[in-house]
Amino acid sequence: MSQNIAIDLGTANFLIIHNDEVVVDEPSVVAFDRASNKVIAVGRLAMQMEGKTHDKIRTVRPLQGGVIADYFGAEHMIRGMMAMVGFKRSFIKPFFQMIVTIPSGITEVEKRAVEGSAESLGARKLFLLHEPLAAAIGIGLNIEAPEGNMIIDIGGGTTEIALIASSGIICDQSIRVAGNTFDADIEQYIRHERNLLIGQPTAERIKCTIGAALIDLPESVSEYHVMGRDLLTGIPKQIIITQSEIAHALDKSITKIEESVMKLLEVMPPELAGDIYQRGMYLTGGGALLQGLALRLSQKTKLKVRTAPDPLRMVVRGAGIALKSMDKATYLIQPNSH
Repeated sequence: MSQNIAIDLGTANFLIIHNDEVVVDEPSVVAFDRASNKVIAVGRLAMQMEGKTHDKIRTVRPLQGGVIADYFGAEHMIRGMMAMVGFKRSFIKPFFQMIVTIPSGITEVEKRAVEGSAESLGARKLFLLHEPLAAAIGIGLNIEAPEGNMIIDIGGGTTEIALIASSGIICDQSIRVAGNTFDADIEQYIRHERNLLIGQPTAERIKCTIGAALIDLPESVSEYHVMGRDLLTGIPKQIIITQSEIAHALDKSITKIEESVMKLLEVMPPELAGDIYQRGMYLTGGGALLQGLALRLSQKTKLKVRTAPDPLRMVVRGAGIALKSMDKATYLIQPNSH
């Protein structure tokens, strides 16, 4: 069995691809016993505990803004996820070759944290791959050609906007406005405007069901029943929230993404501007599923904006394709050995 694997270490979701198949696709959450610090659950099971735990259990999202914020939590989460599919560290034979995707705006310190977590698993050879490049490979674009392709990858913690040509990133914008920001916007709006207290998991469900980038969207679910705690009486309550309210709540954050896209268009080399005019831009990541987002960005930039098929898995699929040409690929980063 080939032991080569690729990991998309996402703020919201953790994915592993092995032999062209996504073998793990779980929320990036881990639950610990407070007293012993032992792992109780990882992934979906840990997410179900979020906001519902007693004093003896703590749930952790070890990745924030696309990078490792809790090193201990990240290491245990990665090990738990690997164990789900039977990948366990072996001290007798060398382990696998691994590609881990990273945000394009990552700092050296943050990069070292990713390297440390991956190497603690016993990876024989580790390569890092920038998420926009992985997304472009996943879409099927020829990133090695000297032609421009523009990717807008909206993940859980960061939005990566990159212009790619000749196996590299020509210019990019990385902002910490993404899926988690949308959840926080919804939570805040419902708290301030509707006097109802909800948790992050409820905000995420609202975003996935009626989240929208434009106020008037035809043929979509227009309202959602929300349950939470009434801030005035303190008792549980249910309200109906509309899609236009959610679009209004998300407007500021989407405007920030629009501004970053415009900034990148302004600084791109003129020779590549012609390619982008012809080809348009590609939307990937979970945020790409927000209804009306491609249309809104298209209206703003006057360019074609296409949503990639299966945008949530596009980065890990690209990393899986990169696995096959690890020796030749010039776009892979090999960390300095510690």
